[in-house]
Amino acid sequence: MAGRRRKNTGASAGEGAAEAVLPADLELQDLYGAFAAHGLDDEDLDDAAVLVPPVKLPAERELAEQAKAVPMFGYALALARWAAPHREVDEFGDLVEADRAPAARLLGLAPAEGEVPEEAEVEALRAWSLACDLDLVELGTTADGEHVAVPGPDLEPAEQGDPETVLELWLTAAGIVRELAVEADSVPEGAEGSAEPAGDGADEEEDEDGLSEVEEARDEAAELLDEALQVLYETTAFAEPGNETVPLGVLAALLVVPEGEEPSEELLGDITDVMVALDPMLGDLAELGLLDYRPIDPELFDEEDGEESAVVGEEPLDEEESARFGLVRLTPLGQYGIRQWLLEDGYDAPLVGDLARGNAAELLRGVCESANVLPEEELRVWTADREPVAAARELLAAARGTDGYGPLRRMLCVSALNLLGPDAEPAVREAMDDPELGGAARAWLAAQGATDVPVPDRAMALWTVVDTFAAQLLDNGGDAELLRELITDLPVNGDPAGWFGELWRVDHPYTADVLEAIGELHPDRALAKEARKAAFKARSRS
Repeated sequence: MAGRRRKNTGASAGEGAAEAVLPADLELQDLYGAFAAHGLDDEDLDDAAVLVPPVKLPAERELAEQAKAVPMFGYALALARWAAPHREVDEFGDLVEADRAPAARLLGLAPAEGEVPEEAEVEALRAWSLACDLDLVELGTTADGEHVAVPGPDLEPAEQGDPETVLELWLTAAGIVRELAVEADSVPEGAEGSAEPAGDGADEEEDEDGLSEVEEARDEAAELLDEALQVLYETTAFAEPGNETVPLGVLAALLVVPEGEEPSEELLGDITDVMVALDPMLGDLAELGLLDYRPIDPELFDEEDGEESAVVGEEPLDEEESARFGLVRLTPLGQYGIRQWLLEDGYDAPLVGDLARGNAAELLRGVCESANVLPEEELRVWTADREPVAAARELLAAARGTDGYGPLRRMLCVSALNLLGPDAEPAVREAMDDPELGGAARAWLAAQGATDVPVPDRAMALWTVVDTFAAQLLDNGGDAELLRELITDLPVNGDPAGWFGELWRVDHPYTADVLEAIGELHPDRALAKEARKAAFKARSRS
């Protein structure tokens, strides 16, 4: 798949930028944060690679069953079996005339007796063509010169439901349909059937111009479809179960309207054009089960004067009327397919739970270092079905350390302890006197309702303040609004000079960074000044 970038630039991408990341990419940047200190600088948004969110996929066996249930794919399998031991075909590999009606009946596209509609035969030929493209049938010529087709070697494992075979075949089929959808959309109006043999001079130049126009249109259609599929992929990744369906107009708007802007009258026209361009392509992909798609109601284009009506208007519509403008939902098979295409193109397209396969140290390190990750989901997968005390001990041990990611690891450890619940208490009590973990451990026990937890000494309390604040800096990438909320809760106790005089002496790798953030963001000018003075002292000491 091509890099999915919006053609229109918005304020969020920087003025004058050549291109901007998709809306979902910007949300990912905000969600995952940036590591701004200690050699963990984030890249500029315009130059950063597209971040692909992790998705949840069913097991491969379940996906294979879904693939076999796709009608067109099932038709191809059925016709390949029907070809045994061999079946006569024409010189192009198509079914001969006498076999087309029986093939349509075999697939249930026509009644067992009586006339077979032409469209049923056409559908059977399409399924046969797919079977040939997937090598479910192999073509050859006998010694007598007869053209025949025989079942291919992948047919039997596919029929038996071998997940690897089925998904490989389905993905190939999806790629074929995707290419055909783009080709069909890129044929200029009135170009069908208009090809003439190339002439000399001006005629040759005209033919070359025509081919160039078709190629350019094809590239534009492919880019548009790729962008739309990525937006659907991201939407599905972040959507609550049951809310994955996207109105076609919303999908088109995400591709057209710059981030943070309202659509102008001109952009409304562009949205309509994108909707009309995507409509047939998404319909083709739905045939292979990538999408559940309700196409644009063709009656929306019927006007008394015979001209097309605008698909997008400014008047609000009720749910049923809005659905007439198209609805699209990416299926689990679609997620699987798009993810495979992304991986083939070199993108990092993780699955939820990928980081939860190792031990606690690998889990926390992976969540800290990965840009495209949903931390809560990874922690939830890792803690599920683990014995709470053993899991808590492992997490606490992995959270120690004064490296650049240490504060974030400890914050993630507390989140994981929350998932383990009260049963983890014995392990947490063991860490109460640990210099790095003690403050967080005592706070966690108090939150669980424990009444016998001693207050940490001054050194531990101050170290925990710095560590907790540093974790928020790392996790939120300097989100000013959130950091201001945290700053207002700092226990300065009316003596900023004395409090910051203690804080700058705390032996923590992020002490100066925390003090600088407080000095920059605290609304109290006098307190902010004390924080900046303390930050200078902390820097000077190091």
